[in-house]
Amino acid sequence: MPVTKWDYCQYLLCSPLNYTLTNMADHVEGLSHDQLNRYLRGEDLTPAVLWESVKAGLVTSAHGYLLFDDTVLDKRFGPQIEMTRKQWSGNAHAVIRGIGLVSCVYVNPEMEQFWVIDYRVFAPDTEGKSKLDHMEEMLQGDAPRRCSKEMLQGDAPRRCSKEMLQGDAPRRCSKASTRERSSSRRF
Repeated sequence: MPVTKWDYCQYLLCSPLNYTLTNMADHVEGLSHDQLNRYLRGEDLTPAVLWESVKAGLVTSAHGYLLFDDTVLDKRFGPQIEMTRKQWSGNAHAVIRGIGLVSCVYVNPEMEQFWVIDYRVFAPDTEGKSKLDHMEEMLQGDAPRRCSKEMLQGDAPRRCSKEMLQGDAPRRCSKASTRERSSSRRF
């Protein structure tokens, strides 16, 4: 069975706790770890590719909002894997070796659905960027501007993200939802 981008992305969306190739191979009939590994080595899954894949199916709402989240992809047993570093993991409640990931998610509360629309790999040792730098970069990107015109009109993204950096988001970004603010301030 050939692996497709759709199959792999659906697996990632449905498997928030165990997203390894071995786990996918164990749960998808006809797939092996080696097939998945070959597929990923030849695939370029950039943020632009992600946005192109989800934008047609995204349903916006006047009450929609952006949610930013940081996570650590656990790679404790792969210390030679590129881009791994020791960092705090809220899931493990400890410092672990892993790959940091910052995600931008569009939430439609009426439909109770969400779409991951952008992401950045957090590699401060090689890029010198903080998680907030990545968030600011994502706010300036194409995907957020097309998701929620009400929330992102004028200078609102720049104003809100700078205030988030200063810790004043709850007081000044009145259009941003409470869930977005609390998530954004976790960085």
